[in-house]
Amino acid sequence: MKIFKRFLCVLLLFVCYTFICAISYASSISSDLSDSVFRLHILANSDSEEDQNLKLLVRDSVLSYMKEISGNVSSKEEVISLMNEHLNDFYDIAHKTILDNGFDYDVKLEIGEFDFPTKVYGDISLPAGMYDALRIEIGEAGGHNWWCVMFPTLCFVDVSSGSLDDESKEVLESNLNDEEFELISEDNMVANLKFKIVEFFEDIKISLASN
Repeated sequence: MKIFKRFLCVLLLFVCYTFICAISYASSISSDLSDSVFRLHILANSDSEEDQNLKLLVRDSVLSYMKEISGNVSSKEEVISLMNEHLNDFYDIAHKTILDNGFDYDVKLEIGEFDFPTKVYGDISLPAGMYDALRIEIGEAGGHNWWCVMFPTLCFVDVSSGSLDDESKEVLESNLNDEEFELISEDNMVANLKFKIVEFFEDIKISLASN
């Protein structure tokens, strides 16, 4: 009986230790990924076909301007500084796109930290978590979202397929350690398991924060 109790105690301690290690690992990976990525988040007025098409037109205008002004920007900090410097310009471009297409919606722009679901970009997957981003809300902002990565890539290199090119992946890799880059880029059992661990704990964190 004593041996069984000792076994249960050891097992419980092992489970607690494993759980704490998993939380620590997920928090560290998520934090480093968040520190290396800047995203774009656009919310359509509604899910009507017209509003969804308008969302994509706003996206194209914003990304086109971002590509125009980004120059040789090579870090997330520079991107955020550039975004803040030109935030009014982004507003004007988004609003003009809306008006030019026959709508009278207002548009709200905000740079901040927002929760994102897991997203796949070709052979790169970003787990759910809190990421810095430019959020654009069109009208009532009640429609489906559209996400992309503004850095690395700054202008979301391939909008049609959602994939990152080799140069963009090199920039991302240079901002992450080997463990982190393998987690989001490798398709094997170990990497997938680690990805699921990060995804699981970040989903819990986001759920608790929203409540």
